[in-house]
Amino acid sequence: MKEFEFLDIISNQLSDNSYIGDDCAFLDDLGIFVTHDTLVENIHFTMYTTSAYMLGRKSVAVNLSDLAAALCEPEYITISLSLPSDTDNKFVSEFYRGVNDIVSEYRVKVVGGDITGAEKITVSVCAIGKKNIPCISSRKNAKKGDVILVTGQHGNSSAGLYALQNFLQADDYLINSHLNPKPRLYESKILSQNIDSNIAVIDSSDGLIDALYRISAASKHSIEIDINKVPVSTELIEFSKINNIDYKNFVMWGAEDYELVITVPEETYINLDKNLFTQIGKVQNKDFSPVVSVQDGKKSFKINREIFEKNAFNHFGNKI
Repeated sequence: MKEFEFLDIISNQLSDNSYIGDDCAFLDDLGIFVTHDTLVENIHFTMYTTSAYMLGRKSVAVNLSDLAAALCEPEYITISLSLPSDTDNKFVSEFYRGVNDIVSEYRVKVVGGDITGAEKITVSVCAIGKKNIPCISSRKNAKKGDVILVTGQHGNSSAGLYALQNFLQADDYLINSHLNPKPRLYESKILSQNIDSNIAVIDSSDGLIDALYRISAASKHSIEIDINKVPVSTELIEFSKINNIDYKNFVMWGAEDYELVITVPEETYINLDKNLFTQIGKVQNKDFSPVVSVQDGKKSFKINREIFEKNAFNHFGNKI
């Protein structure tokens, strides 16, 4: 995957690459977290599957999701909007109506940005959060014996997108899961109130297996999960059955659920609300070759780098 190659090049070119690796960078001297995401038309969204209003909401939501994974309190965002010359005023008005609704909901302030011309609609958002607990979340913090937890259900968003792309009937729940994701800030706050050590947290923006593999790679520990323990919706199962699709493909490889994937000591999990956090596996031995082992009933299979790169979302290849 070019993404990994480019990240390696960037890391090698920087004289100080200590902030590279997680979706959020923690600036210790300022006590803040910073994250930055870009959505590009026909790579991350199309205007025939969404609206300007929903795009505005989602552009903010994906960054708030990164702050949720950092276990911090969202404070500010800036938005850079690049638009084709034929974009009308209504698009800008609806986009920022969506932005305003979601920042009002989560009490975040828009404090700046930029507007430029471009061949395709491109939205680039920077989000800033305040550190309010002593512990730090990072992919590299997974330790042997930690339990692996997830929030919410998985596979809904990619099933909703599949339905939109292929003009298939689907329950509104699946469609809305794709168009209007909910950053897990409440669950993040609950988690932060129950930990007393650094833990690993990442969101599933690029898929559940993607998140697990990246934790495995950063922490240098193998991971084992039971795919049948991952929460799924009846809507997803029904949609998959009608369209003759294995719903587990949506669950494992489908992106943009924006759920949290977490590793914590077992004693921490005991105190967490099981309605909010579901255990799906465990962190295993130290392993310098990242691997995710997936148990599926009597079957099991391993996901190494080759399998991961073949199936994971590729920002330089995938188009929606």
